[in-house]
Amino acid sequence: MDAQGRGRADDIDPADQWVLNPNTGEYELRLAPSAPQSSVPGPRRSASRAGAAARAAGATAAPANGTVRNRSAAPEREARPAPGREVPPQRRRRGVPEETQAGRRGRRPVKKKSKAKRAVLWTGGIMAFVLVAGATGAYLYIEHLNDNIQSVSDDGASTGGFSKDKAINILLIGTDKRTGAGNGSYGDSGSAGHADTTILLHVSKDRSNATALSIPRDLIVDIPDCPTTQEDGSQKVIAGETDVRFNTSLGQEERTPSCTARTVTELTGIKPDNFMVADFNAVKTLTTAVGGVEVCLAKDIKDPDSKLDLPKGAHVIEGEQALAFVRTRHAVGTGGDLSRITLQQQFLSALMRKLKSNDTLTSPTKMIKLAEAGTKALTVDSQLDSIDKLRDLGLELGKLNTKNLTFTTVPVIDNPAEKVRATVVPNPTTAPQVFQAIQNDVSFTAVKQQKKKEAAAVAARLKGTKADPSEVRVQVFNGGAPAGSAQETLSWLQTEENVTKSENAGNAPASLAKTTLEYAPDQADQARALAAIMGLSGSALKPGKSVTNSQGLPTMTLTLGKDFKGAGVSLTAPTKAPDVEKSTADKVECAK
Repeated sequence: MDAQGRGRADDIDPADQWVLNPNTGEYELRLAPSAPQSSVPGPRRSASRAGAAARAAGATAAPANGTVRNRSAAPEREARPAPGREVPPQRRRRGVPEETQAGRRGRRPVKKKSKAKRAVLWTGGIMAFVLVAGATGAYLYIEHLNDNIQSVSDDGASTGGFSKDKAINILLIGTDKRTGAGNGSYGDSGSAGHADTTILLHVSKDRSNATALSIPRDLIVDIPDCPTTQEDGSQKVIAGETDVRFNTSLGQEERTPSCTARTVTELTGIKPDNFMVADFNAVKTLTTAVGGVEVCLAKDIKDPDSKLDLPKGAHVIEGEQALAFVRTRHAVGTGGDLSRITLQQQFLSALMRKLKSNDTLTSPTKMIKLAEAGTKALTVDSQLDSIDKLRDLGLELGKLNTKNLTFTTVPVIDNPAEKVRATVVPNPTTAPQVFQAIQNDVSFTAVKQQKKKEAAAVAARLKGTKADPSEVRVQVFNGGAPAGSAQETLSWLQTEENVTKSENAGNAPASLAKTTLEYAPDQADQARALAAIMGLSGSALKPGKSVTNSQGLPTMTLTLGKDFKGAGVSLTAPTKAPDVEKSTADKVECAK
């Protein structure tokens, strides 16, 4: 990919191949003249990138502007900058006589053309050891990074991929499978691995905040049936199980990451847009790539199991030491998995701060190492299997401010079915509140002033006079609720709530995630009355226009969405996150 890797390094420092273009503010790859070379088979590419592999035959690695040059066609030519860019000449390596470089051709300055805002083709840091595309950075990289990415089928367990105009839900799975050099020494080397560290990252629609929800590995859950794609391309349904540990949703019984994604949906009601998987090597390589991360200990820790041996105070850790830190369990808190989750969240916060720091973002060497390490460390779902897709996700995540990234854990209680404390179950009161808050895009951090104004405007729709239920005219559509919901609601409204001027309008033209009530301005009092009856929030009320009912009279439109739970069940969405233990990524905390 660079002069070193292509056998043309000579006396060039690899870092000198990336130069800052003063006109664009971007680092650009500049190569020395290519000499004719024998063809060397490229790295293995996935089937989805077979076309890219074919283009690579007989060509050098693409320079920053995306142009691919054929070695045999013009071996005497050197890589040129993209049109409209001035690239400084090659810096002379210290200690190399000037006459050695005298034969090198200079570059003719090109008049800079007008340019749109800079393109960002690689960003580093999707939340720590499994988040590699989140911190912003303006570095163009080479297509070969696609070869590093491994992907597995999502098997229909995801939404089909994140959208730039919607909230984003990314499932991050850390497996304890002992793959990679040196990891067999941790024991259990033949294990298929488990979903050992799992985080559901929710990024708000407006990108102002995010919530990272940790799911305990020892949480008792139901694992649904999992349709999976086998290595030979055939399909197999792996039977589900009830009342088992969450960590068995991966690896066990040949379950794939898509099974973990289905289990998360079953537990939280949230369907991930994408998922990523990382093993032990991800922690080691990513922390090394950024030059280590700073952590803090409130006490001395010497854990023979994880091999972490550090005195209290601040430390910069990387590689094996970083892995030992996130694996430590017995030496912190109560010595269980919940204490380790807190430690891991502190570590991820520290890594996020390092990834977003100027020390990382302004270093070409660190960004290159981070891109290499990140693409090799991750296994992603088939909807996220290219640098372009990771770049787009990274751009969305890069909009986050670390002070608005909240870490929290699924609220749990001890499993009442066990005499000896070993597993936990969701807290029946607070866990549903956390899941609902995330479903409704509620921030767990302080809401911005603008959002407060918007929330106030929405809430104002419910304030004012209410019509008598007998005067409410409404047509009920089924827009994603279970079959028969429209008729069930109609019967309940007419017999129980005296909303007699109501009609069943059948299926809606399109499916909706949330129930809505559309009304004309002169029907506001009717809308407020129906909202109170059904428990609709202000956000469910949509000022618009009325339609005509079977008697030719203007009527409102109630569309039951996927959130509909049954006639008489309140649909009021939370506007405030529940009070749970949490931390934000901008604060330095010491492990206890």
